[in-house]
Amino acid sequence: MHRRITGKLVIATHNPGKLAEMKELLAPYGIEAVSAGELGLDEPDETGNDFRSNAAIKAIAAARATRLPAFADDSGIVVDALDGAPGIYSARWAGPTKDFNAAMAQIERLLQERGAAAPDKRTAHFVSALCVAWPDDHLEEVEARVDGTLVWPPRGTAGFGYDPMFLPDGHARTFGEMESIEKHGLPPIGLGLSHRARAFVKLAEICLEPR
Repeated sequence: MHRRITGKLVIATHNPGKLAEMKELLAPYGIEAVSAGELGLDEPDETGNDFRSNAAIKAIAAARATRLPAFADDSGIVVDALDGAPGIYSARWAGPTKDFNAAMAQIERLLQERGAAAPDKRTAHFVSALCVAWPDDHLEEVEARVDGTLVWPPRGTAGFGYDPMFLPDGHARTFGEMESIEKHGLPPIGLGLSHRARAFVKLAEICLEPR
């Protein structure tokens, strides 16, 4: 049976971009949220072999450390011409300094090496797996994706990570060129376009009640 989120919730992330998006998504539900970074929690080793298992690792670690429900996301970009890379290693490609400009340049270099210049050779998708864990080890898990094409050079300074080079299908602007409300705002205010927003809609249906 699904379990509703009530009271205080730990957002199991140290990524300020993810934290901002997740707090915005939770705001209409009146959930009091605090981040793992704010609580000084260590980041667990992400040893899973897919997005869902890594999200669970982060959520379970935070729930056990705080004795509170914990909400985690594991997400990344999957590039078809690169055999699915960087995938679950998307953040690691940016290195310890989180240099996503260098990570995007690495993707572009690899695409050029493989002759992937035409748009139909540059398809990719973002994946977001969300997990809520309770201290008694109850889990709620969902996953969603958004498809698109990679552009070069990157466009826009909004968003974070690989957003500036990702052009979602059916749109003329990259995620890096979209305001946050447009990218991940939920209807009726936004389009619920991003992978994280789409996953959150699934999670909200089973775990959240609007105020």
